[in-house]
Amino acid sequence: MKNILPVLHSAVAIMTPLLFAATGGLFSELAGILNIALEGLLLMGAFAAIAAAYYTGSFSAALVLAILASLALSALLAFSTLKLRSNVFIAGLAVNLFAGGMTVVLSQYLFGTRGVVVLRGINNLSITEIRLYVLASLLLLIAAWAAIFKTPFGYRLRACSKHSAALASLGLRPDSYRCAALLISGFFCGIGGAFLSLNLGAFVPGMTAGKGWIALVIIFLGGRRPMGILAAAFVFGLAEALSNYAQGANIVPADFILAMPYLFTFAAMVVVSIVAKRKNQG
Repeated sequence: MKNILPVLHSAVAIMTPLLFAATGGLFSELAGILNIALEGLLLMGAFAAIAAAYYTGSFSAALVLAILASLALSALLAFSTLKLRSNVFIAGLAVNLFAGGMTVVLSQYLFGTRGVVVLRGINNLSITEIRLYVLASLLLLIAAWAAIFKTPFGYRLRACSKHSAALASLGLRPDSYRCAALLISGFFCGIGGAFLSLNLGAFVPGMTAGKGWIALVIIFLGGRRPMGILAAAFVFGLAEALSNYAQGANIVPADFILAMPYLFTFAAMVVVSIVAKRKNQG
């Protein structure tokens, strides 16, 4: 039992940024936009949080700036895809590349380094603050469920995917709801990115390490439903926590351990594809 509890605590901590990103991505997915920019939005939020905490010493300011930075990048994505009509996949990939490069440039300008930025003289998140983040992720997930399935906004948002013409016939603009969905994605990713860097007490270039892509998998593995996303996010968190535990115990080769979360992601996508194909055939 003593060995299980640390693993579970680690799994919940790992799950939290994934849950934030997947919840945000769910809005854009239901609006008919596969938001592959989640990775870049998380990374920008992580850097903005560390920069704000470094200069202000306030975690509240860090959270606010992380949200604003991720929202700004989401607005850029929305403008590119909805106004300029650029390909959503190319635009999303561009956002990811932009975030990766811009955080390095800003790091050099603000901190004089292209490497790790450490919060000196400021402690990383306390146990209480981590618990508050976890609680916030669950409460916001419930709020997302209510907004998506219990409000007119949610009904119209979901209509954007397959019934946009019917929505337009009512005098409503589907692109307005798609834009809102992308901005909501940015809001959630900003919080998730802030948790990533503030929990570590540092910003590491590329520290998201595929978490935005994993969040996309979680959306589909969870059946595009909030409670399913929660379960899928915990499974991924548990998989990574177990891989970290195995690495410390030297049970299996280190290279294989590091690849475990990504192998799990690949396996999950295969399972989702098979299930979807069988449903379509049925």
